[in-house]
Amino acid sequence: MSDKPILFDELDPDPRLLMGPGPVDVYPRVLRAMSTPLQGQFDPQFTRYMDEVQVLYRQVYETQNKQTFLINGTARAGIEACLTSIICPGDTVLAPIFGRFGHLLKEISMRAGANAVSIETEWGKVFTAEELESAIKKYKPAIVAISQGDTSVTVKQPLKELGEICKRHGCILYVDSTASLGGNALPVDDWGIDIVSAGLQKCLSGPPGSSPISFSDEVAERVLDRKHTEAGIRPPGVKDADGPIIQSNYFDLAMLMDYWGPHRLNHHTESASMLYAARECARVLLEEGLEACQARHQKTSKALRAGLQAMGLELFGDQEHLMDNVTGIYIPAECGNGAAVRSDLLNDFGIEIGTSFGPLDGKIWRIGTMGYVCRQANVLRCLSSLEMVLKRHGFNTKQCAGVDAAYSVYENG
Repeated sequence: MSDKPILFDELDPDPRLLMGPGPVDVYPRVLRAMSTPLQGQFDPQFTRYMDEVQVLYRQVYETQNKQTFLINGTARAGIEACLTSIICPGDTVLAPIFGRFGHLLKEISMRAGANAVSIETEWGKVFTAEELESAIKKYKPAIVAISQGDTSVTVKQPLKELGEICKRHGCILYVDSTASLGGNALPVDDWGIDIVSAGLQKCLSGPPGSSPISFSDEVAERVLDRKHTEAGIRPPGVKDADGPIIQSNYFDLAMLMDYWGPHRLNHHTESASMLYAARECARVLLEEGLEACQARHQKTSKALRAGLQAMGLELFGDQEHLMDNVTGIYIPAECGNGAAVRSDLLNDFGIEIGTSFGPLDGKIWRIGTMGYVCRQANVLRCLSSLEMVLKRHGFNTKQCAGVDAAYSVYENG
């Protein structure tokens, strides 16, 4: 064996325009924030940054929830932290499924010891408020767990009435807003959402690796009823609660409340660079303004969809409930399962788009217009490049039709 180490080359990836369902290109300001020198997790400056993150994400979520902080890990870590901490073994959890991520919420609930039940609709459609209330009456769940937007199907579930329905029937509403937060309206308090989580890598245009969460005082009480503080950090005289111990140590919201709160009770080492990223993601969003950012996503998606339809492509999903940040289109028959088109688009033009999962794998493409990517130049570049690639694969369209249609939206609204 050689004594010379195997080092590989310095990182130097080819430039890409990430227009898939996420992750997407990161705001340059966020990248710069991530290069900020590290500090100790209990340095007064760093704990001030932690406090600032809580204030920022209360505004992002439009909530007064005291318990608003970050989970170290990707968006799925936030989901696991929320569900693992609020589900007591034997609780009935209702997970409405309208795409891949309803299945995920059901599985995580089951793994946390819940009696996990579900209702399903065709992928690409959403539930009516009446359908959801009927299921709640039938199953009498302690918790309803649902995604706002499911990128696998490019549609978003209306939530405005669901919070009130859940309160009327005495159940907790958990919302996974990973795919929607920032580009779609989500006023947590106004809609009566009890607990919510997200990730940075979609409309917030940050790197995957940190999950902002928020939950109400009522949920906090439920979590604290299960509080069991780790022996090695337990202060003198502190007694454990009577409720069943939360399954996960890392995702234990009861202990994390002490870590993020004034006690600063050590739990884990906060991921400083990711905290800097999350902080700057929120600053960028709030400087633009929530409504302005949502309007930008709406207009950009409108322009993209107009361009795709002008090219002769068919949009996928319930057209009244499309997400404002990702668009699904049926793959033309001439392009087979679409893999070769995606490959050429990536390798020849540097643009990434996605396919989907399960029954939609190889049936639709998904094009994301999120965060930093959500700009006119990127839509025009994507449409013109896709036109060229489609032509090479036997699907012809009128030259420049897609770009012209998108221009029309930008110029005329």
